[in-house]
Amino acid sequence: MPVRSPQLYEALRRYCLGAFGYLYRESQEEAPLQFSFEEHAAPGRPALYEYRPRTRGYVESRAERLRRLDDAQFALEELNREPAAAIFARAHSGPDTTEESALFRTILLPFLAGMADRCGGFEWDDQVFNRGYQELERQIFGSSHSYGAIAPLVGLSCPLELDLGRKLRVRMAAPGEIADCWPEANGLLPTGFGREAERASVLELECTFPGGTVEPPDAPGEIADAVTALRLATAAPVAAGPVLFEHLDGRPYGIRPVLPIAATEPPGEPTRLDEFRGRLAADLLARLAEADADDRLGEALDRWELSLFAADPYRSEQLRESLAALLGSGDGLWAAAARLAVLVGEDAAHRGELFARLRGLTGGGQASRHDADTLRLALLEVLMAGDRVTLIERLDDSLLGLKPHPRSYFAVKSVAS
Repeated sequence: MPVRSPQLYEALRRYCLGAFGYLYRESQEEAPLQFSFEEHAAPGRPALYEYRPRTRGYVESRAERLRRLDDAQFALEELNREPAAAIFARAHSGPDTTEESALFRTILLPFLAGMADRCGGFEWDDQVFNRGYQELERQIFGSSHSYGAIAPLVGLSCPLELDLGRKLRVRMAAPGEIADCWPEANGLLPTGFGREAERASVLELECTFPGGTVEPPDAPGEIADAVTALRLATAAPVAAGPVLFEHLDGRPYGIRPVLPIAATEPPGEPTRLDEFRGRLAADLLARLAEADADDRLGEALDRWELSLFAADPYRSEQLRESLAALLGSGDGLWAAAARLAVLVGEDAAHRGELFARLRGLTGGGQASRHDADTLRLALLEVLMAGDRVTLIERLDDSLLGLKPHPRSYFAVKSVAS
């Protein structure tokens, strides 16, 4: 059979032969292989029944002993020599993960378990090995890799799947989908996850990237941006994590922590993510990528999110700093509050009311819940406007009566609808 790497082929074959020998003896002498009884029904035909050996779980439960076999180290050394396998060596499962343990967990162990599953036990079949090895070479040396990351999402109920853009989506979690692929997930999920509607969704990232890439995508950063967009769009106590679960080319790849600001649950009442707010979150997520070029906007967003978890007086101070960074432009809180009132207010009376309400916050007092939500709306409007500096100039012209006030995002959407 033509192979790209004869040395890797021989190393994996020797390892699998040794592992099959060990597992066969173990199943015959120590712990018999368990079977499941499966029914295969088809309309208009009698049902067929099948005994299937539960080989995959049998192999995975003996992972440490299989890794200590003589040929395991030789196979791992050959994998380490292949530059294309470097992405698999970057798999994460904890702070003590080594490249060798990552290669064993992402390549050797799944390959061996798949072999045993196809063979229906631990009796060797050269043809099964050759087909499996060809599939493995296509994965390692292929032109691209498929990648996915799933993070538990709380604070929102989402009965419909919603696309957020940037290869991200929100959907309901399938029963057992995390635990089936990552048995170590027990104890890593949010309290009550899967038992309540507002604690039963996931944030999912799916993408492809070129073969030969060494580092996986920045899933923690993408998930954190999505949480920020959802918080802005819904005002709900949204959080993801505390960890995310990765897979690469259809195989479990690793477990990484979600960024703390996204993983922390703020106080508040959960809400439902409907289609309108899902589109709003998608629009915001697209704009967040552009916010990296504006340091003051980034600071305003960071301080607003930090205020979600803080108690007064720290909470109010964070909101003041956020307002100053967002719309102050060096002119102080009074000017920032006036610009905010013009930006968010629906008419002259509403703008006057907003400006009066903000006097407590701008004067060093405690921020009300209404103040915090008004600032959230202002952040939303600035993000959707695109150019913050130009927007401030337009707001100043409006305050002087030189130009009409800028139309809000919601007004534009209403007209478009």
